[in-house]
Amino acid sequence: MIRIESMNESHVCAVAELEKQNFSEPWSENSVRGELTNQLALWLVALDGDAVVGYVGSQTVLGEADMMNIAVSHTHRRQGIARMLVQELIARLDAGMLTLEVRASNAPAIALYESLGFQQVGLRKNYYRKPKEDALILRKEWNT
Repeated sequence: MIRIESMNESHVCAVAELEKQNFSEPWSENSVRGELTNQLALWLVALDGDAVVGYVGSQTVLGEADMMNIAVSHTHRRQGIARMLVQELIARLDAGMLTLEVRASNAPAIALYESLGFQQVGLRKNYYRKPKEDALILRKEWNT
């Protein structure tokens, strides 16, 4: 059974490894670890037993949150874990909106976000570098 917890030091290596497996420009282990002491940050992990199988990270400034990263291990995809992570993040945020960037070609992620009530509010041309691609800016607002 998958459970969602706040990221702690014991999760950092696994989160950094998921970064390497999922992104062309992954955050380093030290960058992930730095989020533990960042007062603006909220990072959650999805655990299957003791194994980190997904995570989501955000930063909040003045009531507006930005989703920094989200990933689920290849072996645990299509099980609703990303949905659980985003829903739990929203529930825990001290904010009234959540914004994120997503590759314009990432149809599965866009479909997930739209099903959760996110709407496109902009476009960042050439936001991603490896490979070069535009990012859709999506936002969800709610009453806190």
